[in-house]
Amino acid sequence: MKITGTKLSGCYILEAKKFEDERGFFFESFNVRTFQELTKSDTCFVQDNQSFSKKGVVRGLHAQKGDHAQAKLVRVLAGTVLDVAVDMRENSATFGEHVAVELSSDNGKQLFVPRGFLHGFAVLSDSATFFYKCDNYYHKDSEWGIRFDDSTLCIDWQLSSDRLIVSEKDLLLPAFKDIYKGE
Repeated sequence: MKITGTKLSGCYILEAKKFEDERGFFFESFNVRTFQELTKSDTCFVQDNQSFSKKGVVRGLHAQKGDHAQAKLVRVLAGTVLDVAVDMRENSATFGEHVAVELSSDNGKQLFVPRGFLHGFAVLSDSATFFYKCDNYYHKDSEWGIRFDDSTLCIDWQLSSDRLIVSEKDLLLPAFKDIYKGE
């Protein structure tokens, strides 16, 4: 397993070693010992989630707050997405900054998104099956987020705005400036 740091402290890109031959391929997608050793984290995942989306779908930017905050290890089982993590840790040197990583079934990359980050993705291929592990259980009342197209965050979703498919719920999320007045 190879790990690459991002500009956001604690947020990592992980790449498994893939073994290929005429039959196909094999790789170990997760090993708790290896993960904890590479990330220097004691994160313990308790829930797996999977979604299927068609081209142009944007899901995000979401997180859970307080005691229900979640770290996530995300990957794509089929297709390609642009995956985005936004550092919302107010005491962080990179507060309000983001990283965007192309994750696909071909490149096998995974992104570790620590607690205190918003997360979202846009589907770049015809469709995508997205899979992620969470280190805390989902809690509806702890959900929060910021609009995917927030001008403060300046995220390039790599799709034209007329091609985006966004849920009504995500369109109603507040702007960064409405949550962090004076920042």
